[in-house]
Amino acid sequence: MPLATAAPAAADDGGQCTFPNKKYEGRPWSLQRVQLDELWAQSTGRNVRVAVIDTGVDTRNPQLTKAVDAKSGINLIPKDAKDANGYKLKRGKENGTTDTVGHGTKVAGIIAARPAKGTGFVGLAPDATIIPIQQNDADGNGTAVTLATAIRHAIAKKADVINISQDTANAVKPTPLLEQAVRAALDADIVVVASAGNDGLGGNVKPTYPASYPGVLAVAAADRNNERAQFSQSGDFVGVAAPGVDMVSTVPGGGHCADNGTSFSAPYVAGLAALIKSEHRDWTQEQIVAQIQQTAERSVAGHDRLVGWGVVDPVRALTEDDKPIEKPVADEGVTRAEAPTPAAVHLGETPEQRAARLATYIVVSGGVLVAAIAGSAVAVRDHRRRRAALTAGR
Repeated sequence: MPLATAAPAAADDGGQCTFPNKKYEGRPWSLQRVQLDELWAQSTGRNVRVAVIDTGVDTRNPQLTKAVDAKSGINLIPKDAKDANGYKLKRGKENGTTDTVGHGTKVAGIIAARPAKGTGFVGLAPDATIIPIQQNDADGNGTAVTLATAIRHAIAKKADVINISQDTANAVKPTPLLEQAVRAALDADIVVVASAGNDGLGGNVKPTYPASYPGVLAVAAADRNNERAQFSQSGDFVGVAAPGVDMVSTVPGGGHCADNGTSFSAPYVAGLAALIKSEHRDWTQEQIVAQIQQTAERSVAGHDRLVGWGVVDPVRALTEDDKPIEKPVADEGVTRAEAPTPAAVHLGETPEQRAARLATYIVVSGGVLVAAIAGSAVAVRDHRRRRAALTAGR
């Protein structure tokens, strides 16, 4: 069964992305929504390995050269694979560091691209390590069977997180080999993140695989308003949402392009998982997933089928982490305040009010008396002066 990786719509560059491409100078909106300094003060993803099962990861992009563990990579495209015209496919390097499509290079950049001069783009976990696994390409040379093989390779190479930005072409369950591989990864305490799919126009709801497997963190796409992107797949299997519109990232050869899709929401969450894993090495994959879900931004108390538990909040996930949780709680954050105590009503004068009134009278009376005495003294003085003047005049 083939697996899809294509984005649903053209990005800001009108779909004219070439490899290599010019640098994106600013800070992409998906990163502007995060206080990166505060985030990286907690974790940068150091010593965490993230397997990117995709179309390969091109290490010629300077932001990915030091991010990729090429020795652990693999190319699973069949050696007899053919392109769309029937010609033998140029598979590229056997370690998975060739990417003629650009999809896997974008995914890897969102996770762990290193900082570089001339661009504000950087990976969410800039010290994490990428394991490149080339399993799919633009000509459909990737199946549920090869995906299962890719997952097994990631387990063997000690991945802490696996990112799968692809899904089956229809809602039919694929070969059991895929589910077995996913279960093996979860049993190995690996966080498995998968894109929910891009077939959500018109409110279409259907399961996608491997996102729908129990234990997999399925990621929907959100727009700049923290609402579900119109193309994003909905369903009860959706775990969280993350930015997935106008997503700037690295491309083969160098530079950047923008793209849309849950394919680029998933690595945003995989990067967050890497940050948490680096900070909490003893947390299980279930606890990391629960932390991401619990701290997501949501407009309802619990889960919904559009954005799951909400749109991920990286800073909150790394700062509200005093202890691990096993499952997200629906009413978390809802405060049940006690009703205010009504003030006592006194129909007559209270002792405190009476004392205050008498004190006021005393102060006012004393002031009047002082003024009266002072006025009398002035009058007597003036009278004496007039009598003295009359006597002198005689």
